[in-house]
Amino acid sequence: MNEPAPALPRLSFDFKDGADFSTNVYHEWLQTNGRGGYASGTVVGCNTRRYHGLFIPTLEKLGRTVLMARLEETALVDGERYRLTSEEHEEGSALEDGARHLRHFQLEGLIPVWEYAVGRARLRRRFVMVHGEDTVFLAWEHLSGPEVTLHLRPFPVLRPHDGPLLKDIAESIVTLRGSLVELRNGEDGPQQRMRLYSDGPTPFVSLPETSKPQHLRVEKARGYDFTEVQHSPGYFAATLKPGATLYFGLTTENAGHLLERAPSVVFERELTRQQRLLERAPEHARTGVPARLVLAADQFIIDPPRPADAAWARSMGLDARSVIAGYPWFTDWGRDTMISLDGLTLATGRYREAAAILRTFQHYVRDGLIPNYFPDGENEGVYHTADATLWFFHAVDRYVEETADEALLRDLFPTLQDIVAHHQKGTRFHIGVDPADGLLRQGQEGYQLTWMDAKVEGWVVTPRRGKAVEINALWFNALRLMADWAERLGLESGPYRGAAEKAQGSFNQRFWNEAGGCLYDVVDGEDGREDAHVRPNQVFAISLKHPVLKRDKWAKVLEVVRRELVTPVGLRSLAPGSKDYKPKYDGDLRARDAAYHQGTVWGWLIGHYVDATLKVAPDLKAARALLSGMEDHLSHGGIGQISEIFDATEPYRPRGCFAQAWSVAEALRVFAKTNVG
Repeated sequence: MNEPAPALPRLSFDFKDGADFSTNVYHEWLQTNGRGGYASGTVVGCNTRRYHGLFIPTLEKLGRTVLMARLEETALVDGERYRLTSEEHEEGSALEDGARHLRHFQLEGLIPVWEYAVGRARLRRRFVMVHGEDTVFLAWEHLSGPEVTLHLRPFPVLRPHDGPLLKDIAESIVTLRGSLVELRNGEDGPQQRMRLYSDGPTPFVSLPETSKPQHLRVEKARGYDFTEVQHSPGYFAATLKPGATLYFGLTTENAGHLLERAPSVVFERELTRQQRLLERAPEHARTGVPARLVLAADQFIIDPPRPADAAWARSMGLDARSVIAGYPWFTDWGRDTMISLDGLTLATGRYREAAAILRTFQHYVRDGLIPNYFPDGENEGVYHTADATLWFFHAVDRYVEETADEALLRDLFPTLQDIVAHHQKGTRFHIGVDPADGLLRQGQEGYQLTWMDAKVEGWVVTPRRGKAVEINALWFNALRLMADWAERLGLESGPYRGAAEKAQGSFNQRFWNEAGGCLYDVVDGEDGREDAHVRPNQVFAISLKHPVLKRDKWAKVLEVVRRELVTPVGLRSLAPGSKDYKPKYDGDLRARDAAYHQGTVWGWLIGHYVDATLKVAPDLKAARALLSGMEDHLSHGGIGQISEIFDATEPYRPRGCFAQAWSVAEALRVFAKTNVG
């Protein structure tokens, strides 16, 4: 007898008298399509970022591009007009109708659902981005009351999602083809096809309208241009009778994607796909917070938006996969991918995708380095990173340990040998082993090579050039793994063990800060001195599979970290009291980057802190308690997601990307690790 499919988790919010605009304008939703494209907005239907839009696909050569900024949705009931969306025109001047009429919002799995009270009628609105396609559908269901006439006015644009906002009117070329409305913005823009699924002729009214300047409050707060003028070529009109559902489709695919299937089936299939994600996950991850995170994890795993990746993978009978580091602005990053691989794929039962991710990045190894990241719309990676490649070893180990896939290990091992050799002789950006002590040093003027990588206007905020603590923890771990793997494959392991012993001896001698009772962050720094700032990087000297720090120092280090850095949503990047400490991440780009790693809390670090604490005191209940803040955060910021960073002081306001891969991955991984049944 087949077991019933797992119930999809729901996050629900009720607004008896309408939603508070000032609060819910900061609550955001996200839809993705597994190809790097996405749609996002706020619960109250007011765009606050340049990255908000109903349709932001990944286009070849252009990268992620905003094609449909918004739909202005109006309901006519009993002769009265009600807007279902909100917008701001200037600071302090907002049309808050979308919030005032909103009565309920929820995530059903990953699908956002709104319910509105408009006069005597009640409407339910749902949105889906089709997985594997550049297609979106919206549905309006009439729940109760008299019939409703809906007017839907699209505002198409054409700009890179992080590009300059539009100031000039850009009219669309509109063509009516049967039930389809085709439009194109600019010569380089793709053709968009729209369809309103209603009886009779195409219900499109050609009545152009130019918007008032749209005020994007989050862009203003971030110090960027914050107003945009948008142009609409017309609107759709249709009557929605009690009990009926009206659908709207939008695609850059061929016409068949709108003509040859029922939109209701699209919604059903997406819900089924999400249920199957839960079925593949371990049993303990099919309900509660872990189930929510399993679905959140899915939004980061993508087919790489580089045609060459698919071509080489197909030629070898393989898959190509990668990981979007964060929405809305990150692309696929090597460091984030390797740190996230365990939580995104192994903790969710997605072993085939895990192998494909490892092979994809193996394909891009150059001079012993994996890419730091891939720029939007480009085919080659950028390699200025000292730690992403070392995290590759950690990811391989976690995959092999989970799957016992020795065939993949054999395929990867020559690449791993080459990486070690390049690091031992020295490679790009002065990354290389110091023969005197066996420790790994790195650093080149003008580059930020560790994960603490903020740079603005040529200013590298935390250069950390020299021998960084986490780089050498990762280096030792990699050497020990290589020795273990060599033995497993029947190869010579002695050189790796010897190099590891030398590095470990030097590490424990050089990095211990007796006065602070913890580890230096960097030794042999730019001025030849040790950096005694208390930062979270020392946790990796304990948390990794092969801890480089001797056991007798573990408890002392963790006590300092607990006292100075731990918060309910992650670890501070610098201890309070340091002269460079910044309690809040706000202001313009320079101010934000000055705070990015100078106190700002990083959610992903909670994972390795939990690992380290369990090594010292294996108390699962106490470790699970460290995650309570993450559970609460799922209902704030990016709904159903975990943010990139947080302010360093209460209320720990979420900042940066509202959905971050390694934040989700590490939370999910340690939720599983601390499962007490």
